[in-house]
Amino acid sequence: MMDALAMGKYGVYVWSSYGAFAVFLLWDWLAPRFQRRRLLRGIEQRARRDSAREQKKQNA
Repeated sequence: MMDALAMGKYGVYVWSSYGAFAVFLLWDWLAPRFQRRRLLRGIEQRARRDSAREQKKQNA
């Protein structure tokens, strides 16, 4: 079993490559979600800011 995991002398390289690939796939899956959340938060803040400006203009 250990020989199969060690893959000769290349086990460290192979398993670290698999690990790096898994991290990259996870990031590739999560990054658009973070970006969307940030975009929606910015749109919401801008809408609130614009609404507050309109109320100030109406009250003035």
